[in-house]
Amino acid sequence: MTSSYNKQFPYRFGAKIRTIRERKGLTLRQVAQAAQVSESLVSQIERNKVSPAIDTLLAIASALDINLEYLFEEFRRTGKVQVIRAGERRIVTEGAVVYQELARPAENDGTHALESFMVIVPPGEHTHSGSYGHIGREFGIIVEGEARFEYEGEAYTLSEGDSVSFAASIPHTISNPGTATLRAFWVVSPPHRFG
Repeated sequence: MTSSYNKQFPYRFGAKIRTIRERKGLTLRQVAQAAQVSESLVSQIERNKVSPAIDTLLAIASALDINLEYLFEEFRRTGKVQVIRAGERRIVTEGAVVYQELARPAENDGTHALESFMVIVPPGEHTHSGSYGHIGREFGIIVEGEARFEYEGEAYTLSEGDSVSFAASIPHTISNPGTATLRAFWVVSPPHRFG
């Protein structure tokens, strides 16, 4: 029974239940009594030895005051790992500036949704869309070249390896004052360009 459970049900509640129980300082017996099930059953569920009936799972979740969204979040995912091949990246252009998508926002990420991309800015060019600002936060790191980052009237010179993070609601632009192509790795949350 154990092996068929493991093959048919790749999503397991055990580790989550055990972690929360231990964080709350509760024993197996206390949880079992509150959920009106046997201590042995709670132990087997925590070790992923049995697939709990939904009413048992609900009783244990209630005993631990666990948000059901947390327990079931894996069932909403189409896959735990997202791979975007180098030749299959979505691309957005803004004049001469190119944005290559590196991570695609997942459907059910909710408040954790983010996107990341490589910004490629030719010499003498600059980004435009951030000049109006938008909700969220951004983080970037210069991979190659030199950048001039303008934020609320202030200018910052960023060189290879330098990083920057900021509230995206303030108008901001990146320009390339150098003679070589600027490449920067960028993360935005919530998604703005590809979302």
